[in-house]
Amino acid sequence: QVQLVESGGGLVQPGGSLRLSCAASGFTFSSYAMRWYRQAPGKERVLVAVITSAGGGTNYAESVKGRFTISRDNAKNTVYLQMNSLKSEDTAVYYCNAGRYRDDYWGQGTQVTVSS
Repeated sequence: QVQLVESGGGLVQPGGSLRLSCAASGFTFSSYAMRWYRQAPGKERVLVAVITSAGGGTNYAESVKGRFTISRDNAKNTVYLQMNSLKSEDTAVYYCNAGRYRDDYWGQGTQVTVSS
């Protein structure tokens, strides 16, 4: 059974940091590119960051470049999103995604709220 379980969300002040984790099971994690998406209230889900299967390549949405870092540990079947210099507009539910060919797996999401 495929599972993606996000953790690490919470309430943080503007300028603060959070590290999200996504633990994967039930599929060959090291064969999949991994992505973080986010969905703010009343808005569409958007791609935030992507990392290749071996971790050698990453890409980011313009809005988070220079502030967020995606990484993975294939030995632990886990992908991370380090979020620094957080802004109120980063408030959203953050979702982990694993995609490959017709496979498209999602986690349940973790809430990130940036507020003073």
